[in-house]
Formats: sequence, C-alpha cells, structure tokens
Amino acid sequence: MLAYQGTSSTINYDSCLAGIVSKTNIFVVEGYLFELPDTIKTIIRACEEACRSGALIAVTASDVSCIERHYDDYWEIVGNYADILFANSDEARALCHFSSKESPISATRYLSHFVPLVSVTDGPKGSYIGVKGEAVYIPPSPCVPVDTCGAGDAYASGILYGILRGVSDLKGMGTLAARIAATVVRQQGTRLRVQDAVDLAESFAFNLEGSSSSVSSDVGSDHISSL
Repeated sequence: MLAYQGTSSTINYDSCLAGIVSKTNIFVVEGYLFELPDTIKTIIRACEEACRSGALIAVTASDVSCIERHYDDYWEIVGNYADILFANSDEARALCHFSSKESPISATRYLSHFVPLVSVTDGPKGSYIGVKGEAVYIPPSPCVPVDTCGAGDAYASGILYGILRGVSDLKGMGTLAARIAATVVRQQGTRLRVQDAVDLAESFAFNLEGSSSSVSSDVGSDHISSL
C-alpha cells in the first residue's frame, strides 16, 4: 500500500491550528505522519496545546515498519502525551519490542502501564482493551467479510464514540467498536453508512454515569480533531 499524506506533509503549527486544537475534546494523531520530520514537530506542539486545554490525545500506531523506523519518535508522543493508543497485534508487539511469539494480551497489558487506555485488535480473533496493567477481551462481531480495509479505523471510532458518550463499561464500549468494524468489513468501501451509524448508536443503551477508566472523565461534547 502506498500512502499519500497530501497537505498533512506540509502542515505548520500556527494560531489557526492552535485554536482548533484548544477547542477539541479528543485530538487524534495519525501514526503515518511520523514519516515526516517537520510534521513530528507540529504534532508535538499540537499535543502540548491539547494538554493545556484539557483534551484527550489518541495515537494510532498505523504500521509496523513505520514504528520500527521511528521508534523513538513514537514513544516521545506515546509516553509523554497519549491518553489513548490504537494498534493491531503486530503494531503493539513492535511498540513493546516483543517477539512474534508474545500474545496480544501481553502487549496490551504492557502498553497500558504507559497509556491510560490501550486498544489492540487481533483480526478475526477479537480485540483487547487495556487499563492499568489489565486487559479485557472483546470477542469479534460475526460477519461475512467483503472488504477489510478500514476495519481498524472503524473499531477506533467505536472506542472514541464511547469515550465521548461517557461510557463506563469497557466491555460494552469494545463490543460496540467490534460491531462497527464488522459493519464496515461486510461492505465494499470504508465509510460507515449514515443509517448504519444511527442503528448502531440506537442499539446500545449506555450507562453515562461513572467511569472504569480515567480517560472517560472530563469529556463533554462530541468534538474530535485529527492530525
């Protein structure tokens, strides 16, 4: 797969970007941008602004080879700023410097010592959500796959939706994420249809009080910015 970052490869940190970041509740950093040295500087400054404004910072691992090439840069952001980390099993092991023999649950538990909430997907085997050294297993949502492109992003959207809605049940939040991913996988193309999104949201009645993880607290309106 070839990735073209477009304007993201030349984005500079300015007052306009700072204003957007300061008004967001969750700031999402795309891991592929670590390939671009100037963008890394922008990411760091944006993360600093997000921290000052009280926003949560989510980081997507994106690619094993990208992690291997920019390991120190990843950990500068993940270790110092990230509240939420998204990775698949291979990416999680790469971030931990684990061998392929290590289980995804081990990588999830390890990473959750450094990041308040860790989400690790393992394809058709399911996924894990890690908090404070513990991991909750999320079974896969049954489906007949048509196009798996975008499954990880779809899963991440379910986690972010749950956090923004104040969900306290990690299992419930992960189950929603798995169902969203399954909905995208069983269709051609990566975009979740509006009616499917409405149906998924209505099918889950969440308890909006309390939190089993510190990352769910202090998040108000539904506002996400992405770099």
